[in-house]
Amino acid sequence: MPNGALRAELLERQERRESSARTYASSLPVAPVHAAGAVVTGADGRTYLDCLSGAGTLVLGHNHPATIAALQAVLASGAPLHTLDMITPQKDAFSGELLRRLPGTLRGDARLHFCSPAGTDAVEAALKLARHATGRRGVVAFTGAYHGMTLGASAVSGPPRMSGTVGADGVPVTRLPYPYGLRCPFGTGSGERSGELSARLLESLVTDPSSGVGLPAAVILEVVQGEGGVVEGPDAWLREIRRITAEHGIVLVVDEVQTGVGRTGHYWACERAGVTPDVLVTSKAVGGGLPLALIAYRPDLDTWLPGHHTGTFRGNTLAMVAGEIALRTVADEQLTERALKLGERLRRGLRDIAAHRPEFGEVRGRGLMTGVELVDPDGTPDRDGVPPGHPALAHALRAACLDRGLLLELGGRDDTVLRLLPPLVLTDDQADSVVERIAAALEAALEAALETGR
Repeated sequence: MPNGALRAELLERQERRESSARTYASSLPVAPVHAAGAVVTGADGRTYLDCLSGAGTLVLGHNHPATIAALQAVLASGAPLHTLDMITPQKDAFSGELLRRLPGTLRGDARLHFCSPAGTDAVEAALKLARHATGRRGVVAFTGAYHGMTLGASAVSGPPRMSGTVGADGVPVTRLPYPYGLRCPFGTGSGERSGELSARLLESLVTDPSSGVGLPAAVILEVVQGEGGVVEGPDAWLREIRRITAEHGIVLVVDEVQTGVGRTGHYWACERAGVTPDVLVTSKAVGGGLPLALIAYRPDLDTWLPGHHTGTFRGNTLAMVAGEIALRTVADEQLTERALKLGERLRRGLRDIAAHRPEFGEVRGRGLMTGVELVDPDGTPDRDGVPPGHPALAHALRAACLDRGLLLELGGRDDTVLRLLPPLVLTDDQADSVVERIAAALEAALEAALETGR
């Protein structure tokens, strides 16, 4: 069967069989059959540079040789692949490696709780633990957040399609403005000033008996909002949130599902500000590309009894093995430093484009987590003089990038932010090629818009 025909057949069957809630499959009609490092080959023989990498999961890229060798060895050994939450040598080795890499006072001393395999499951566990340990119910979250798709996690998330004011069992959720410099919720035009005001608002709500909020069980946040459009919280803001939560006995939950394990140029994004959370949520990269999610938390919060939070697929031996390789390789090969330098290289190239194309409203990010906000320079600006987002151009640009062999996704308000999450093993030449392909794609998308009058 010709490769093109196989691709078409696979996509057609998927369309008939799978849910309309598909996301990546809807916008990226690729049928991958081979992958290595940052390169994916589709069923039609086309190759793509992968700046999606499993929504940031594949920090070592596809089929890293050390990971493959370790997985083959454990498969040949006859080790059990599924063990619920019982201990195995593989789990013990993974746990030890993770504990050595945790931030601040969690390092070496944290309690670990393995959850069902997705990050949203770990968020649910974190919220439940905070409520159980404090005896309180409320949760403070932030605008633009993305914490997962289960009911509790979606209740503390931002997008209208998934958020609400209460969780699955009536948990009250108070949502505060996230410090978003370009579109500052306080009208300051400054991420630093926005962060200062956001933290001040939190302190006012938890100290004012007439605020109607009361003392919450937890504050949950992302240091860099990924799905929210690669919006970076200022270090001073994070330190203030840490001070306020510590002073008032509020559990600080930091969601490092997408930012953890070297992605932002630090092993954990919270480390740059010198902040250690009470509960750290991790998934994606921590499993080395296989399903794994867990929380690491202060020992004194461990008030659970057996059965208080369970999940069938907590004992994935292969994920423990792949996860240990990822944790160790990122540290041993200094891939955090690599992410920092290569991310700056990418953003320099993208800012060069922005200097000549006002449609690139802002290029931002940290490490190998980069966002480009697309704006309409001819549109009516907001009260702060910022042009409106340009969803049509963002979607056209994503499609044009795909045509040029580049896999990436959108995020942020109305999907107007081009998001790049390449593996940490991306080469310099590949990084330069990413920028070149985006530049060519932008020219093509703008030319097509002129022709159609859009």
